[in-house]
Amino acid sequence: MKQGLLLAFGLMLVLEGILPFLAPEAWRQTFRRLISFSDGQLRFIGLASMLGGLIMIFIINNT
Repeated sequence: MKQGLLLAFGLMLVLEGILPFLAPEAWRQTFRRLISFSDGQLRFIGLASMLGGLIMIFIINNT
């Protein structure tokens, strides 16, 4: 369990590092746009991300 969790965390860091490595200006512009969002919009993005991740986990675990 611990090893799988650490592996998942490491993979998340690799995936999140791809955009700033390949296109730092686009990454910067994206964060500038995110700053202008309201709290409700950011919460919706967070909720959608969590639900998407949970659905992916559910699908992968049931195949």
